[in-house]
Amino acid sequence: MITPISSTELSAEEIQSVRVDLAAAFRLAVQFDWHESVGNHFSATTSSDGRRFLMNSRWRHFGEMRASDLMLLDADDKNVMARPNAPDPSAWTIHGAVHRERPEVHVMLHCHPPYATALASLNDPEMKPIDQNTARFFGKLGVDLGFAGIADDAAEGQRLAAAFGNKSVLVMGNHGVTVTGRTVAEAFEDLYFVERAAKILVLAYSTGQPLNVMSDELAQKTADGWLPYNDQAFAHFDYLKRQLDKIDPSYRD
Repeated sequence: MITPISSTELSAEEIQSVRVDLAAAFRLAVQFDWHESVGNHFSATTSSDGRRFLMNSRWRHFGEMRASDLMLLDADDKNVMARPNAPDPSAWTIHGAVHRERPEVHVMLHCHPPYATALASLNDPEMKPIDQNTARFFGKLGVDLGFAGIADDAAEGQRLAAAFGNKSVLVMGNHGVTVTGRTVAEAFEDLYFVERAAKILVLAYSTGQPLNVMSDELAQKTADGWLPYNDQAFAHFDYLKRQLDKIDPSYRD
């Protein structure tokens, strides 16, 4: 787990570790079919105040991402979009605002996985607790129904930052999903389970039969039951990186 050192910035070794993990997350997103052309964005902070963060550059495919490709940005830099290698405007609007307004958000993964996006496209995109995976997110998943087109202005970025409230996962109506976390491994694990949970729910809806929704009490008990398993995120992510290393370790470059 990467933790901030006493100074504002992480050490060079810690930053490199974050770079490698974030690059791995991009490569893995391709394997899980969560990518979309050369769009969507992942970010991770390199400072304890969340102001400085790594993010993918504009229009670089997830499948080619390397640790050294990640841009180091400052959420307070008002001239970032004037740079010749400026990030995607939508990415800067969302990630810059969230990292600026929510310093506790150290990792932010935004993409359009098929089942989570299908859920986000429903009139009621709530994650109904109908099994262990869907109940995992009881009380930690928010829904934003304020979609107003592609986010490309400061006001929309601030609105989305506020839309999270005290939730760590945001289903973005008519859009996709954003997952936040303390580390890349933990955020990636939640993204993995959000997509699995959304698949279960969408498949259940597709039968046309009524859902067997848990009571709030049972859903909370099930969500609480996941807590002792939080550290499995690191074991899972380490396994996935070992598989990447066998196929193409260039993400570490």
